[in-house]
Amino acid sequence: MKVAVLGAGAIGAYVGAALHRAGADVHLIARGPHLAAMRQDGVRVLSPRGDFTARPHATDDPAEVGPADFVFLGLKANSYAACGPLIEPLLHGTTAVVAAQNGIPWWYFHRHGGPYEGRRLESVDPGGAVSAVLAPERAVGCVVYAATELERPGVVRHVEGTRFSVGEPDRSVSPRCLALSEAMRAGGLKCPVEPDLRNDIWLKLLGNISFNPISALVRATMRQMCLHGGTRRVIETMMAETLAVATALGCEVGVSIERRLAGAEKVGDHRTSTLQDLERGKPLELDVLLAAVVELAEITGVPVPTLRTVHALSDLLALRSAA
Repeated sequence: MKVAVLGAGAIGAYVGAALHRAGADVHLIARGPHLAAMRQDGVRVLSPRGDFTARPHATDDPAEVGPADFVFLGLKANSYAACGPLIEPLLHGTTAVVAAQNGIPWWYFHRHGGPYEGRRLESVDPGGAVSAVLAPERAVGCVVYAATELERPGVVRHVEGTRFSVGEPDRSVSPRCLALSEAMRAGGLKCPVEPDLRNDIWLKLLGNISFNPISALVRATMRQMCLHGGTRRVIETMMAETLAVATALGCEVGVSIERRLAGAEKVGDHRTSTLQDLERGKPLELDVLLAAVVELAEITGVPVPTLRTVHALSDLLALRSAA
């Protein structure tokens, strides 16, 4: 199995190192000091499950890699529309694109069925720009439950979690999902094939839609947000509104808000990916988290006043941080 990791940051390098350790033909595509470090010393993973080093091929030139069986997208979702020149050399007729993104994916209504079949969400696929680059037919959904940080170039700190749930937009259990699951599990990761991955998308989103923007607005860790009474109540309300939208779309999360908060508190003083991006001066990945759910709320007629308020505040933060 040949796997190209496009955007081999903290999550991408972690997955690539695990797959390489299991014997897959892995190629990491990155840039800058992180690429230089991986070329020289490989990927060093520091984990409570055991440290290890893997030395997959690393490059900044996708043409050097050529077509792969799977392209694991470690890019932020707001980079997808512009990634055409990078991903094109990696594709052949049956290449699957595994997008390890947070939030609502561009393929969400592809083969969804029902009244929303084929609908495009402007917030995640503006003008169809993402679908033009990443054909929904190639998409294998992936929901990441692992928390990682790039401690320094070439060194990934694995904080907790090893689950990467995968699934087809049409809800089938496909041979390509089964093959990917087997390779991931051989590398020491959990990788269940979910018949309806959209339920997992909403489960993960329940935390991301609340903790990520709030963490950036108040510069707080997961534990700090959970322990502050007022902030915790805002997060609870955001989660309740999100669950209402998910229910309107026929999805079942299956986890209570209190349990979701308890799990987040247990993570401790972990900084969300949005807070990390803010601190590093990177664009904030909020459209697929907040704007998408506000758009879905408009489609389904579900009132989400708190989500709208936090979206307005965090959208201004994103604009100011990008200036």
